[in-house]
Amino acid sequence: MRIFHPLRTTAVALIWGGLSLSAVGDQLYAVALSWVAVGVLGSNAGYLGALQALVALLAVLGIGRWADRWDQQRGMIGADFARAAALLVVVTVWLATGGPDVPQLVGAIVVLAMGQAVFQPALQSVLPGLVDDPRLLPAANGLLDATDRSARLLGPGLVALLAGIIPMVHFLTLDALSFLASAAALLLIRRVRSRTRGLMASRDKGRETNWHGIVRGYRATAAHPLLGYLFATTGLLNGTWYAVFYLGLPLLIAHHGMGPLGGTGLGVYGLVLSSYGFANLAANLVFGGRSIPSRPQFQMFGGNVIVGSGMALLGLANLLPFQFLLPGLAAAAALSAIGGPMKDIPMAVLRQTRLGPADMAAAMRVYMAMNSAGTLLAMLITPTALILIGIVPVIVACGVAYITVGVIGLARHGSWIEAGVKQPA
Repeated sequence: MRIFHPLRTTAVALIWGGLSLSAVGDQLYAVALSWVAVGVLGSNAGYLGALQALVALLAVLGIGRWADRWDQQRGMIGADFARAAALLVVVTVWLATGGPDVPQLVGAIVVLAMGQAVFQPALQSVLPGLVDDPRLLPAANGLLDATDRSARLLGPGLVALLAGIIPMVHFLTLDALSFLASAAALLLIRRVRSRTRGLMASRDKGRETNWHGIVRGYRATAAHPLLGYLFATTGLLNGTWYAVFYLGLPLLIAHHGMGPLGGTGLGVYGLVLSSYGFANLAANLVFGGRSIPSRPQFQMFGGNVIVGSGMALLGLANLLPFQFLLPGLAAAAALSAIGGPMKDIPMAVLRQTRLGPADMAAAMRVYMAMNSAGTLLAMLITPTALILIGIVPVIVACGVAYITVGVIGLARHGSWIEAGVKQPA
């Protein structure tokens, strides 16, 4: 399949392998933390998600001034080591005291958010230099995007398999080890590929402030019609997605008599997320191996409609008889998963081919900031909405919001076309 062709380049194969492991570890961490929070806080667990989003937002906005000056590869390695160390501290305290320590958890959330704020923009910047043939850039983006999507299959599946075998604390241990594996892969790249050829060095922006970096990233994004609309709506979409899959869905499962800290409830949650991950990965392999069309908006906004439809059906699955609830949830999650790669792969390619190399990391950082802001707002609002209108209406409303963004996008940009959107020669 064409999507696997970039793996012929050793540097791409190494970074893909490291990211695959760390993505699975992140899923173990996210699922375990979600269930711990729901079990302790109930619907108020959304406020923990709000804290994570706030920290991520502040990290993205506050670190750009320094991150753009670093050697990108060393920044990514440092971010991996820092995140592994933070998780191992939490694990040590947890084992010593018999339970998670709140200050240590908050500290880990801060370090993980800062590491992500360094790692992701740097990855977007270095990837075009790692791919020998620019025509394979869509496939390379699809390949790396598949690491997260395959992790949504493997991670929750491992949770369902391991929930009754190993203590929950060691899900964090596995996540820490995955970050170390990612750092090792990046270190190996230094031995097989020169930095000048494959990895971007630091950018000296002089006295540029954080605010000027944010403005620069926003202007570069807003200048492109399609990227500008995607940027304006990404906060809403990211917030509704998190509200559904990391708060509404586990609460819905728990509502049907499956205790959130019990093996059965955690296993069901893991199985539904694995269904999402399977369909997500399959769609990624299909769309990652295709050329970017001259009018990608139809594929991208159609993907939004599909994601929203699946989310709405997650809520409506509550109407099914109990014995059909799990298959219904799994099928709805799988449908929702198909739409993600339809939008994300073309968006990454447009960002990497339509923005200048000097603005790529800044544009990615401001995009991440908008995502974090949307998640923060959603996690602050959702707990109250769950109390006022209930779990099912909240999930369905989130799905409708996703569909609406896709329909409006098609109406506004249906006639948009840009010469040369196809892969560069």
